[in-house]
Amino acid sequence: MSARLPAAIRRAARRLRALASFAEERPLAPSSGVVARLVVFASASMSFLAVVAVAIGMAADRAAQGWAEELARSATVRVSAPPARMDAAVSTALRALRTTPGVADARALTDAEQRALLEPWLGPDAPLDELAPPRLIVVVPDGPGPDPEAVNARLSAELPGPELSARYDDHGRWRAPLLEAARALRALAWSAAVLAALSAAAMVTLAARATLAANGKVVDTLRLLGASNDFIARAFVRRYALRAMAGGAAGALAAALALEAVAPLAARALGGAAGLAEAGWVAAAAAPLLAGAAAWAATRMAVLAALRRPE
Repeated sequence: MSARLPAAIRRAARRLRALASFAEERPLAPSSGVVARLVVFASASMSFLAVVAVAIGMAADRAAQGWAEELARSATVRVSAPPARMDAAVSTALRALRTTPGVADARALTDAEQRALLEPWLGPDAPLDELAPPRLIVVVPDGPGPDPEAVNARLSAELPGPELSARYDDHGRWRAPLLEAARALRALAWSAAVLAALSAAAMVTLAARATLAANGKVVDTLRLLGASNDFIARAFVRRYALRAMAGGAAGALAAALALEAVAPLAARALGGAAGLAEAGWVAAAAAPLLAGAAAWAATRMAVLAALRRPE
């Protein structure tokens, strides 16, 4: 019995050397060629799209949160009155607001501020004196702020009559839809990223199975030499995972640089609250690892499933 063990060990060693030599001479997953380039290109493309989608979703969510916080820090009162009585109506509304619990401060917009506020819609030469638009009062809440219904009731009492009115707006009707839209956009961005990852995994799966089918005789020879399914699968998994990781890194870097280039435009359009470039680099940092992991899992499952299928 003891004499047989060294012989068995020698046979196993020879078989392992034969397997290693054969696998080295005839690699199942070549490092170059159309299929290899296709895997890299698909991973780079999907990584680019995923990083852009996630970065836009993160930036939109951050911008919406910033806008909602800005809206929560202030409220407005719209005062309507005939031109001859407008100043008196504004003064009355200011006195009422400054003595209302929950109001830290209140001030009326100047004519220049009101003109600048209306200029994007009416133009710089709009005759505001003839249009007589309502005057706006900016209110700074104290803590959670006053009760809107109570404030409106008091303003109605202070400014009675059909020609006079003042309406308090805490911007709550704007905050809720804004945050809801941001949540929907974030969910859409992550869905796009997941779809891109699944598309890349499907492409890698097709490439791996095509390579396996093209090397059927090599696989048969490896099996005759005693190679297990795991041994054959590892020949695919490592190469395809590295290719996907390289492609993912290239696509993520390209996406981050593209977002860095358009970030100043987004900052101007969104009031500097977007953080698009920062979100892009955060998403790009994770993309290569996720691409490699997805390729590893997809390749392993596809190859093992094909090898276990009966002839």
